[in-house]
Amino acid sequence: MTTTDQVRAQIAELLEIPASEIADDDNLLDHGLDSIRVMTLIETWRDHGTELAFADLAETPTVTAWTTLLQR
Repeated sequence: MTTTDQVRAQIAELLEIPASEIADDDNLLDHGLDSIRVMTLIETWRDHGTELAFADLAETPTVTAWTTLLQR
């Protein structure tokens, strides 16, 4: 199972910022997460057996929403 903290840490690593700067419901695009980085996350999660489409993540770009999708 993927936790909120794990998702936040992966995003923070890509953005090269402390995970503590990302709140659960922050719009990740406001933090500078772009489509290239989103695709990087998607590929990482696919490597671990989770199938997500870019549109799934773009609909609600928050740590909370993405964690919910990953836990399905």
